[in-house]
Order: sequence, then structure tokens, then C-alpha cells
Amino acid sequence: MTAFLCLAAPAQEMSLRTVQQAGAAVKYDPTGRPHKPGLCMEILRAVEKAEPGLRFTGLAQHVPLKRVERLLAEGQVDAFFCLLKSPERERQWRYAPVPLYVIRHVVVQRADDTRHLDTLAELATASRAKRVLVARGTAIARHLLAADVAIAEVGSEREALQMLNMGRADVMYGQDINLRHHIADSGLGERMKIGRAVFQEEPQFLAMRADLPAAVEERLTQALRKLERDGVLRQIGDKYR
Repeated sequence: MTAFLCLAAPAQEMSLRTVQQAGAAVKYDPTGRPHKPGLCMEILRAVEKAEPGLRFTGLAQHVPLKRVERLLAEGQVDAFFCLLKSPERERQWRYAPVPLYVIRHVVVQRADDTRHLDTLAELATASRAKRVLVARGTAIARHLLAADVAIAEVGSEREALQMLNMGRADVMYGQDINLRHHIADSGLGERMKIGRAVFQEEPQFLAMRADLPAAVEERLTQALRKLERDGVLRQIGDKYR
């Protein structure tokens, strides 16, 4: 009886262009701490490990979100970790189908504020006295305006927390992972509390340029499915909550 030895072909070496998002320390930590380099950076490295031969270049570049979007739309980067979906974005580039992690919309109040704001209707009513703070340049603002919530857009979550601490506002609205990070980083943990309600949940995805070859998309998708199946994506997400 003849024995046949089948050897799998080695994975094709491939480099994909990407960037780091500036001003998003939860995703990409500019301090470069090896044990916590940022949620999206950890997922990126896990993909490289799960899919031998695949490497991401361009990580020396730190660019703001608006430029990330422009680079993707113009095809100047091949893939980016991590972005929310929206109809406008899906017209400009594609998304891998595997959710990377979920963000939750929550409010932050001063610790001595006894009110519970559990619905958008209650938030809208509260905003008549003082506008709800949100970070400028995010889709969150549109979501709140559609619910008739009066808002004030500010430069960053850190700025919003300082305004909240000084009593210039009573509520800020944002993404749970980001807000927990900024509260801890600002040293305001004893003065702030995160509300009990989750107003919305949104998964973040791997975004890819519109004309990325299907074979490359499949390699990325299969790597993400393996990380999802093995519980790696969940472990990374939990690490940053």
C-alpha cells in the first residue's frame, strides 16, 4: 500500500497597509505600554498570529478619525481596526462580517446626582435644563438629536468630564469603554458614576478598502472567525472594560 504525504502549502506572505487612530487611547495607546497597547492593536496582532504570513504596515502613522475615513475611502489603506458601521460608510468601503467587540452607549453623572436616566425620553427631558455633553465628530450626536436630546458638542471626552466636574453640565453621553478609561485616567473616579442604563449597543468591525481582493478579505475573515471561536476576541474586549 502506497502512503501519500500531503503537505499544506505555506501561507502566502502579504503586507496590508493600515494606520493607528490618533486620540483614541482605548484603541491605540500612544504610550506604547506592552501589556496594554490598545484594544484594536491587540486584535491586529492577534490576526497576524492567527494568519501566518499576513502583516500590517503603516503603524508608525497616527492619524485622526476623519483622515482614517478618507484614507479608506481613497484606497490608500487596505484595512483598519476598528470602525462602527453606518450606511454612509458602507457606501465607501467594506466590512469583515465578524464583530470585534461591542461598545455600549451610557451616561456619566456626578456621583452625588441621585437621578436615574434610564431612557432617551428621560435624557431628553433632563437636557432641557442643561445640555448633554458629547464628543465632537462622532455619530453619537446624530443619534441623540434624533431622540430630541439637546446636546453640546465638545472637543473630547476628557474636556466633557472636566465640564461635568465643574458643574457646567450634569450629564455626558458616550461609549462605555472610552468613558471608563478617561474617568480612571483623569483621577475623577470618586466624583463620577456611570449610569445603570445601556441606551444602545454597537459592534465594531474591521473595515477594508472597497476594492480589496476577495481572497485577501477571506483570509482576514477566517482569521477573525478563528479568534472569535477560540474566545480571543472576547478576552481582549473584556481586558479593556
